Amino acid sequence: MKILIDLSKVGKFPQELMEKIVYPRLGKKRREVLVGPHHGLDNAVVRLGHNQVLVVTSDPLSVIPALGLQDSAWLSVHLLSSDLSTCGFPPQFIMVNFSLPPHMKDEEFEEYWDAFHRECNKLGVAILGGHTGRYVGSDYTIIGGGVMMTLAPEDRYLSSNMARPGDSVVMTKGVAIATTGILSRTFPKTVEKTYGSSFLKRAQSHFYEFSTVKDALVAASVGLRDEGVTAMHDVTEGGLLGAICELTQASKVGIEVDLSNVIVTNEAKLICDLFDLDPYVTLSEGTLIITVKPEKTQEVLKSLESNRIRAKIIGKIMNKQHGRWIKKNGEREQLKKPATDPYWKAYWKSLQEGWG
Repeated sequence: MKILIDLSKVGKFPQELMEKIVYPRLGKKRREVLVGPHHGLDNAVVRLGHNQVLVVTSDPLSVIPALGLQDSAWLSVHLLSSDLSTCGFPPQFIMVNFSLPPHMKDEEFEEYWDAFHRECNKLGVAILGGHTGRYVGSDYTIIGGGVMMTLAPEDRYLSSNMARPGDSVVMTKGVAIATTGILSRTFPKTVEKTYGSSFLKRAQSHFYEFSTVKDALVAASVGLRDEGVTAMHDVTEGGLLGAICELTQASKVGIEVDLSNVIVTNEAKLICDLFDLDPYVTLSEGTLIITVKPEKTQEVLKSLESNRIRAKIIGKIMNKQHGRWIKKNGEREQLKKPATDPYWKAYWKSLQEGWG
């Protein structure tokens, strides 16, 4: 039976709906909130006093059947920690809410939770509490949500609204990482039939590149704000170009990007070809955008590369009046924010057509 889905409404809420419905209604305004909700921001920041802030992020928790329970738990932890680490400091605390489907067995949840605990332990994250239950109407893939937090000095934390004109723009790993990893694991028979078994293994290995925690902390180790890294933003829905639009909007700056310098792995290119996707605007957890003071850029690149994280300079931050521009196939054109992420349409279309 085919599932009827309005694909135009799948994924993140568009900015216009956030501005119409959400942003005008944000409860009590409190002066302790240094960074609140805004398009393109990964984290909230709350002043605690004594030069300390609490940095907070949230994300869904999921079970993706094609990934299995343990890898789904790994992904849930790293989606949260990747967002939080863009502040330049490692995650420390998490609270979780599980609204589990009634058909999820105790031993299945135990397997998921054990993997979740182990990954939090590796990252140094303490689980503070939350809520866990089974409820009619709940089902895979979204089984709850998490709130992750860390403490940081008020004069040191980063936010994705801190990029400044003159900064270099660096990207890590490549585009369409999540797209490559998830689609190759969800539709392995199709991918193997098209490109072969060795290609399938390489494409599926992209899954373990989803986390940007190491990328962010290695880059931050060079220095923060005026001493090096000025802002970071992890790439998710909307891909690289969507994330660039979010960061520049949050920071109120312009940008020049040369797509010929963007990292595109062979696996990402071929998976995107197979599913008719543009690699620059499709789901790409695992890619980190870093803006850096120009005099510190080479040091950041060397630090990333010494930690086996591929990185390249792809552009430069300009003033807001300059606008947002990309150089594509030798032609310079204005960058417009992608309306929707084509990943979801490709995913559901392939699922409904019975691709295996």
